[in-house]
Amino acid sequence: MPRKPRIESSDGLYHVINRGNYRLAVFATEAARLAFERTLFEGCKRFGWRLQAFYLMSNHFHLCLSTPLGNLSGGMGWLQGTYAKRFNAYRRDAGHLFQGRFKSLAVEPGTHLKNLVD
Repeated sequence: MPRKPRIESSDGLYHVINRGNYRLAVFATEAARLAFERTLFEGCKRFGWRLQAFYLMSNHFHLCLSTPLGNLSGGMGWLQGTYAKRFNAYRRDAGHLFQGRFKSLAVEPGTHLKNLVD
């Protein structure tokens, strides 16, 4: 059964989550965290995203971002793919870095956004 298409909006505000494959500690080192931040900021510029907040745990990330161009899926594909290639090249490894599809939840402006960012 095919998966449902993602609903994307040009005025969308999303809470985006994904974690390392097999719960791998993808962000265990400061260098890995900084590399992801640089890739994230590069992605925001490339896809016109507005990053409201982000948080990196050792094995997963949380992003709160708006997509004025309605391009969440394309941008996340680029972000996760680019970071995975860089991560694997640095470690001389190969294979999937993140576990499946990223999860995206629509965020309501106001209290919902405030609670998420807090």
